[in-house]
Amino acid sequence: MPVDGSRTGETGLNQSAPITVELPSDATRRIGQAAREARTWVCMGFNERDGGTLYNTLAWFDDDGRLVARHRKLQPTNAERTIWGRGDGRDVFVLDTPLGRLGGLICFEHSMDLNRYALIALGQQVHVAAWPAISAVTADPNSGNFDNLTETAIKYHALAAQAFVICAQSRVDEGAIEKIGLTGQTDKIRVGGGFSAIVAPDANYVAGPHRDDETILLGEIDLGIIPFAKFFADSAGHYARPDGFSFGIDGRAQTPITGAAGGAVPSWHVIGTPDDEQGETVDATHEPRLLTPPCVA
Repeated sequence: MPVDGSRTGETGLNQSAPITVELPSDATRRIGQAAREARTWVCMGFNERDGGTLYNTLAWFDDDGRLVARHRKLQPTNAERTIWGRGDGRDVFVLDTPLGRLGGLICFEHSMDLNRYALIALGQQVHVAAWPAISAVTADPNSGNFDNLTETAIKYHALAAQAFVICAQSRVDEGAIEKIGLTGQTDKIRVGGGFSAIVAPDANYVAGPHRDDETILLGEIDLGIIPFAKFFADSAGHYARPDGFSFGIDGRAQTPITGAAGGAVPSWHVIGTPDDEQGETVDATHEPRLLTPPCVA
């Protein structure tokens, strides 16, 4: 059926579809090449396209440039449900890497306490918190309070998880405003936004917060202080009460086909590499592991 882009709501979809990313693709291979050249891990958020559905996704690249994991937002928030599909239990994981145990969530997933606790129970040490620049969307009645919500969420997760939190909140630039036809309408949207920071397990800032302008935010993370935080309250250890509280995670793929393959895996499966070598399975005895909850039988 043809789509009339002049109708309310469809113009945004038409603009979003051409800038979506498939996993893997030339776009992810270029990111992988940059990660490999810089010898650094990369966690990047984008619109993922899988078939006819879009997802709000965090993609993880290791320092060899391999696309090793992706996290789809489990529950799109409010009007996001008209654009994005939902993730499933496969998107609940922690990456056990030489840098530490890494994981991340997107925006209001931080209000999903069981989602956060699953990462805590998997031993997360460094958490990536990805947020949009709602503070720049002045037409939104929540814009003035959004940085407060972001700050509250990232500080609480650092405290509750006894982990470091790296918060990256996007920034609205002139090009984005021009693309949606709202140049000069600061009562609707402005240049800027963004609330980026690194938070320690005691909920104090290691770096930031930084707002409005683009920057490279640097801070030193010492995983050695995590045991001191856990000595006081280990949320997945001595401060947990599994005798009174417990929950389960279904790590199987939620597909329309009964019995479809998917779910938790004992080792990483490389999604794509910067050299186009796909389908490689990483030996968990020599490489970091993808820590996932057990599948429900």
